[in-house]
Amino acid sequence: MSKTSSDATPENTAPRHPPELLELVASLPALPGVYRYFDAQEQVLYVGKAINLKKRVSSYFQKDHGGTRIGHMVSKIVRMETTVVRSEAEALLLENNLIKTLKPKYNILFRDDKSYPYLKMTRGVPVKINDAVKPAASPVGLSTPDTANSKTGNHLSVNPQQVPRVVYYRGAVDKRHDYFGPYPSVWAVREAIQLLQKVFRLRTCEDTVFNNRTRPCLLYQIKRCSGPCVGLISVPDYQRDVDSAMRLLRGETQEVMGSIEARMMAHAEKLEFEQAAELRNQMSALSKVLHQQAVDTVGDQDVDILAVKVQGGKACVNLAMVRGGRHLGDRPYFPVHVDDAEPTEVLEAFLSQHYLDVPVPPALITSHAVDKELLQALTEQTGVKITAVHNPREQRRVWLEMAQQNADIQLARLLAEEGSQQARTRALVDALDLAPEDLEQFRVECFDISHTSGESTQASCVVFHHHKMQSAEYRRYNIDGITGGDDYAAMRQVLVRRYSKLAEAVRAGEGKLPDLVLIDGGKGQVSMAREVFESLGLDLSRIVGVEKGEGRKVGLEELVFADGREKVYLGRDSAALMLVAQIRDEAHRFAITGMRAARAKVRVGGSKLEEIPGVGPKKRAKLLQRFGGARGVGDASVADLCTVEGISEELAQTIYNALR
Repeated sequence: MSKTSSDATPENTAPRHPPELLELVASLPALPGVYRYFDAQEQVLYVGKAINLKKRVSSYFQKDHGGTRIGHMVSKIVRMETTVVRSEAEALLLENNLIKTLKPKYNILFRDDKSYPYLKMTRGVPVKINDAVKPAASPVGLSTPDTANSKTGNHLSVNPQQVPRVVYYRGAVDKRHDYFGPYPSVWAVREAIQLLQKVFRLRTCEDTVFNNRTRPCLLYQIKRCSGPCVGLISVPDYQRDVDSAMRLLRGETQEVMGSIEARMMAHAEKLEFEQAAELRNQMSALSKVLHQQAVDTVGDQDVDILAVKVQGGKACVNLAMVRGGRHLGDRPYFPVHVDDAEPTEVLEAFLSQHYLDVPVPPALITSHAVDKELLQALTEQTGVKITAVHNPREQRRVWLEMAQQNADIQLARLLAEEGSQQARTRALVDALDLAPEDLEQFRVECFDISHTSGESTQASCVVFHHHKMQSAEYRRYNIDGITGGDDYAAMRQVLVRRYSKLAEAVRAGEGKLPDLVLIDGGKGQVSMAREVFESLGLDLSRIVGVEKGEGRKVGLEELVFADGREKVYLGRDSAALMLVAQIRDEAHRFAITGMRAARAKVRVGGSKLEEIPGVGPKKRAKLLQRFGGARGVGDASVADLCTVEGISEELAQTIYNALR
């Protein structure tokens, strides 16, 4: 018989846990909910869910987890919070919202990048059969200026809204159109569009292009479009091809083939041999494409295949997609905070975090068994009855083996890349004779100044640690109060702003300086940085300038030190110099883009519009569009401004006064 939470006392639990925490554990209800663990610094350690809070939370404090990831986490717990919910589905939703928000150190985290592409079929307006547009193509299918419809002919009766188009799409779904997917990659969507063009000759052009055609385009000539823009196919016939294409995307392959065959035989019986031949060619093209695309006929329409590989403290979840019976390809995911986690833990973390925001198919094929309670919670949350198979047969086994092989390959590639990145970091540390406490935490901050003849001076600070650039920690600084073009004064200002408060925190034992401060410049810029650091009482050995070599050629840079050491040339093939150049170039890029944006805003006067109370982004966009730019808005009268939607007379007067 297992122990109850009342057994969790200071005698049988490590004494490092406060009595208040153990009392809270013992008093938890046997209800579904979410729990959060905190350390002594009030940092969130872990977020979890449970059907039975009392049973689940007690298990952490009753067992010896040893030196595992969970064991380290439990040893740091000093406080806990719980939230009781009505069902496991609600607990699942709350848990993953908290994980995304708090990013706990001991939860397995997946990047929130679920922007999948879709294939979009625009939905045309309903068309009656007597609205048909007579084909105007020559018998050989090649139109000439004499045979193609002109703007004064049949083309006027063809509205692009009556002729659906197939297009790649990424974004929010609009119920006015039909969407198929999601697809694992852009390549998979492009391939599907090409299939529909080969077989059904559906249009992909924009409505503006459609409206301005007087003869068919190249896609018609190479038999990838049926030319509805110039009336070379009737609207009902085109719509019939659209319906067949949508059925094919849904996996109704045999039904589509049977329908085309029936239409072909009907034309043949009526001695309409040209139409029958067209349908025969369509069947042939469809059969050929399906054979090339290896469409499977195992009865599965929509399936996700999930394979997990864990090695060296890293993990890869490879997601392969089958939609409409077609294997569309796969996509790898690499979670963080894996450490010694088991593959099943990684897989269940992926299921929990991934399918709350992404449509889930009814069938999952997994490399490891999945908790049935988790599947039930996902079913309740998504409204889709979900089943999972981890020991499949026949075609499903082939799919799983492919996914597992891809997971192995992707993880091996990741480990190789990370090994190379770590080698570059180690090379830089050795070259500069640095001694960081932890190579993984080695941090570099690099500064650069950018302006155009003194205009819109900006400074950039980019950050490198964990062996890669950390774009979320980049910062830009607007430089004011200096003589235009004075790069030294600009460097002084940005370094003071960056490190003055940090220096105070370091002296108070609450902050940590970067291990290396790179300055894009030679002796002059380094001297300025040295003065700033001396005034702040900071370590000069952290400052290194990157001085361009002879002819400003890449690979000839020399490193200049603020503490008086001689300049160092690392060598063109040095891994350390490659890393320094990468960081320096990123700082340069980030500074230039910021400077150009600031300069453009000043020159067009956009900043003035942004400062006017009551003029938000939407109204500002309407004003700029109506008057052709900020200068046009400034020249407009109050009456003219009132003609813009959403601009009242009072607001128009405010805008008029603000721009003069």
